[in-house]
Amino acid sequence: MSDDRTEVDQAEGLRGLDRLLELQELDLSIGRLEARRAELEGEEDLRAARARVVEAEARVGELRLALDSVANEQRRLENDIDSIQRKIDAEQARLYDGSVANAKELQSIGAEVESLRGRKSRLEDELIDQMERREDMEARLKPMEAEAAEARERLGEIEEGSAREFVEVEKALGERKAERHAMLPAFGQDVLDLYEDLRQQKKGIGVAALVDGVCQACHQKLSPMYLDRLKREQGIRRCEYCRRILIFT
Repeated sequence: MSDDRTEVDQAEGLRGLDRLLELQELDLSIGRLEARRAELEGEEDLRAARARVVEAEARVGELRLALDSVANEQRRLENDIDSIQRKIDAEQARLYDGSVANAKELQSIGAEVESLRGRKSRLEDELIDQMERREDMEARLKPMEAEAAEARERLGEIEEGSAREFVEVEKALGERKAERHAMLPAFGQDVLDLYEDLRQQKKGIGVAALVDGVCQACHQKLSPMYLDRLKREQGIRRCEYCRRILIFT
């Protein structure tokens, strides 16, 4: 009676061996989904896209500030030139309207007019330089603004896509885990314990198919003697090399 009970207990512990490959594939699927979820949670793509937006907008902001500075300088020069021109016009009026008769004073007014004209000419040269700088900056600003707009658009696409994919991954992960939970009663505890222990040791692969005498996990061909012994054994059979559980196919 005790021998019969022992055999029953052993059979119970080995239950589900033929479905281990199915469980393994399900666990690998769960692992891939969990890895993808971690990637999405890490937001590597989002961080890169956000960094690109920040960088592009910073360049645009710097150029706009420089452009404002040039525009302000241009307006200052234009105002100074207008002011000097008014002074020239006023001095020339005094020079020719007969209000000044003193020759020395007339000579002084003429010298002042020439000095003002020289100053005005220098300011006009500076104004041309500022206008050329402004034109160059405005030409550079347009493609920079287009790049920033494209970066913002791409960020929006990634944010939308990542959010949508995250929902899909979460749903698929929930389905796979529910499927796994439903499978577990099909396995004996001895089989599950060994399988889980091997999965921890062997990078997630605890069971492998044996095809034409070759372990599909480590890809080693079993020796004829070992293979013959496996065929005659009952219960859990393991690879001669990697020690994973083997399933004959």
